[in-house]
Amino acid sequence: MRYLAIDFGFKRLGLAICDPSEIIVSPLCQLPNDKNRSEPVFQKIASLIAENQVEAVVVGLPLNMDDSEGPQAKASRKFAENLGNKINLPIFLQDERLSSQAADEKLHETGLTRQKRKDRRDMLAACDILQDFLDRKKSEPQP
Repeated sequence: MRYLAIDFGFKRLGLAICDPSEIIVSPLCQLPNDKNRSEPVFQKIASLIAENQVEAVVVGLPLNMDDSEGPQAKASRKFAENLGNKINLPIFLQDERLSSQAADEKLHETGLTRQKRKDRRDMLAACDILQDFLDRKKSEPQP
């Protein structure tokens, strides 16, 4: 099954995708998030879903370390709900605690400029979200 992962942010969305065999996770793109005009973002995501034959979407849910939901998690949950109203696919929420920090650590080692690291950060966070989702899915008992 081909999944699309979204790292939701108030300024940007990072997107990643996996191959149909759920083995390879790759960064897809980064989209600006204009919270005052969400329709173009949803239209672009719907277009990417069709173009890449995506069968389900995974949205990162940034829980606090004590498993509670702060403002960012609530906004991510609301985004996933709104996206679900626009597309006819299953949407899963995946705990994404520390995914952005992990992306920062990976990028810091590359020697890229600060701006180039910033441009790639959200896509790499989306890759981590999707990889964690796939790993969890494989480790759960199948019905």
